[in-house]
Order: sequence, then C-alpha cells, then structure tokens
Amino acid sequence: MKKLFASLLAGALLLAPAFAQQVAPIDGIAVVVDEDVILQSELDRAVANIRAQYAGRTEQLPPPEVLERQVAERLVLLKLQVARANSTGVKVSSQEVDQTIGAIAAQNQVSVDQLAAQLARDGTSLPQFRESIRDELLVQRLRQRLAQSQISVSDAEVDAALAAQQGSGTQYHLAHILVAVPEGATPEQIATAQSKIEGVQGLIKRGEMDFAAAAVRYSDSPNALEGGDLGWRSSDEIPSAFADLVRGMSPGQVTEPIRGPSGFQMLQVVESRDASQAAPSMVTQYKASHILIRVDETTSAAEAKAKADTLHARLLGGADFAALAREESQDPSSQARGGDLGWFARDQFGPDFGGEVAQLDDGAVSAPFRTQAGWHIVKRAGSRQSDVGDTSQRDQVRETIGRRKLEDEWNRFLREMRGEAFVDFRNVAGAGDANGDAGEAGTTDANGN
Repeated sequence: MKKLFASLLAGALLLAPAFAQQVAPIDGIAVVVDEDVILQSELDRAVANIRAQYAGRTEQLPPPEVLERQVAERLVLLKLQVARANSTGVKVSSQEVDQTIGAIAAQNQVSVDQLAAQLARDGTSLPQFRESIRDELLVQRLRQRLAQSQISVSDAEVDAALAAQQGSGTQYHLAHILVAVPEGATPEQIATAQSKIEGVQGLIKRGEMDFAAAAVRYSDSPNALEGGDLGWRSSDEIPSAFADLVRGMSPGQVTEPIRGPSGFQMLQVVESRDASQAAPSMVTQYKASHILIRVDETTSAAEAKAKADTLHARLLGGADFAALAREESQDPSSQARGGDLGWFARDQFGPDFGGEVAQLDDGAVSAPFRTQAGWHIVKRAGSRQSDVGDTSQRDQVRETIGRRKLEDEWNRFLREMRGEAFVDFRNVAGAGDANGDAGEAGTTDANGN
C-alpha cells in the first residue's frame, strides 16, 4: 500500500503539527507557475515520495539537486494540466472523487477509514488526498477530451497495420531515454543535446551505468524516475523511426540515438514475447441491463442520485427491472429494450461501468453508481469467454493506433503548454542546470561537457 501512496506525486501539503505555545513557520514558495505556486512543502513531500519508492535502491537515484529539479518539473506539468482543465470547463464532482477513493480502498482491501488512517501515518490527511485524486481525474478528463477532439484512425490505417502484423506477433517491453530539445532550438542547444545523448550512450556501452539508472539520472521524459519504462508495445505502437530497428534487436540491446520531434532518444528492448501465445482474441463479455439517470444542465448530480436511490428502492421492493427501465431510464439506445445492453466487453462503456458489472454476480442488481453519463443501476444477466475474431482484432489495432497517436499528440501538447508558461524556480536545487549533473563522466559525460 505504501507504494500506492508514494506514487501520488501531486499529494497535497504536509501539515506541520500545531502547538499552542509554538508559531508554525510560513511555508515558502518553491516555484511560481503562471498564476499558481508550488509550495516548498509540496516539493519536499513529492521528493520524499520518490525516495520512499526507491527505498533500498537509492543508488539508482540522481544526486539530490537533480532529483529535486526532476520532481519540480513534474509538479509544474501537473499544475499546468490542472489549470488548463479548469479553464476549459473540465469538471470532476465530489461524488466521483468519493467513488475513486472507495475503489482505491477496495483494491487494497481496506475501508475508507482504514485508508485515511494509513494516509495519516504517512503524513497526508484525507482532504489532501482527495485534492490529489481530483487533480488526477481532471488530467485524465483533459486527456480524454484531447483524444475525442484530435485523434481519429481511418480504416486504411487499420488495414495497413494488420498487413504489417502478418507473420509477426512479437511484442516488446521497451524503455527510453529522452534528451529534450526546445521548440526553435538554436544550433548550440541542438549540439549540446546531441553531445549529452552521446555521453549517456557511452556510459551505457562502457558498462558504467545500466539503462534504467541512466534514464533516472539523465532523461528529460516524464517517466524518467520509472527508469524510462514504456511497458509492452506491439510493433504498430512503436514510432516508425524506431520500429524497424526494434524488430532486429535482442533483449538488452539499445538503439543508436535518433532525433525526433521532442529531442534525441534511445530505446532499449528490455524483453520480447510472442503475442500469439496469449490468445489475445479471447475476451470476457458480460450481458446486462441498466437504468440511467443523466446529470445535465437541468438535473444536478444530487437530484440524479436521489432519483436513482428511489428507483433502487423500488427494485428492492420487487419492481420488475425491465419495466422500470422502459419507464424511467434516460438511455435512448436501450430504454425501449428494458435497458438491455446485450453482450459487451468489460470496458466497452468505460472502466467505471465495466468495473461495477464485473464485480456483480449473475442475476444481481447493483447499488446506484456514478459515471460521466450520470447515475446507473445495473442488473447483470451473465458472462462468457468469447473469441470475437477479426472484428475484435480490428478494434484492438484501431485502439492501438489511437493510443500511439494520442501519446504523440499529448506529448506535443505538454511541450507546447510548458513552453508557453511562465515558470520561476525560486528555491529548487539544480533548476539552472537543464541537463543534469555536469561533469560526472569526464570528457564523455552525459552533458556533453
């Protein structure tokens, strides 16, 4: 559980104890981010979280001033994303925050009260934790909005990807190191970044540092502190500049540095596997019906919940689910069928809806729960393992291409937002050294010095 808490880098302020005879010190400002600030306590808490994640492996962390700069940059990006979400009308209700906290508690097999007690022992109050969860949900919604407005995948792209997959079912576990180059970089900045990536390459080739440690110390990517881990990717999820190189590589091998839109990158193939062994076409499907009460301009979340509670009470009192759905549900696509949704994969209607259906027994009716659409009551009819064949394969490929496009577009969005922001590092060690701990590797150091 401690790992879960430590991973919340945007955790709220760590409050000092108050004593009647003692005046609490005023919290300092570490970074100014447009109209917002990152307090010193926020930064200290986030750095402590990272150190907790690396307990027993502190030698893999960069020097303290470099770690503080990396964490400060993460917090800057989080502040900018939350501000953009708020300014563009993205909303997260208190009920959604409560639901997420409840899910976190359930996943860790504790009650919300026990979760709050664990948070308190780790130095975070439940209100602070709620605020960090709200921020994370806002960023998720902002990313979803970008996907809906900017990302599309054509049938021709799916056909091309399927053709490329013929005879190659290999998946790759990848990691990367990024040396960023700013928009409109000068020749000197480009030369410095190239020298740095070549220095990092030299350290890895000579065995002076493994790839993950080099990523933690030198990478400018947001996932640097995870060792640059990119997870498992199929060939059509790998950027085209690297795809041909990766196909010919063995686990442990590292690509040569390549210039991309974000800067200079190197990829490592951590391991590979044959995707066909996992029988990817077999999926769990569920059959269920639901009643939806929408939250919209005319119905508040509280009003929708009250109505859903009333309908749930009627069901507990013996009302027929299908008849009640035809009478009261506000989902036009299923209302006439008594709320029947047919057979569907778990996340077809979103992870929140799918999670509720998955935990029900066949024949059971859920308590009212909230999703982006509104308040639902679900009756599960059955489940099955299904080979959904070519349709599923096309859907999977379409989703894969969409994820890759979204990742590229999201990274471009973050670079653009960061480049436009006013950021003043007032009290952050190493903030003036954008390339990390200079001079460490001598004439072939990772900074090109």
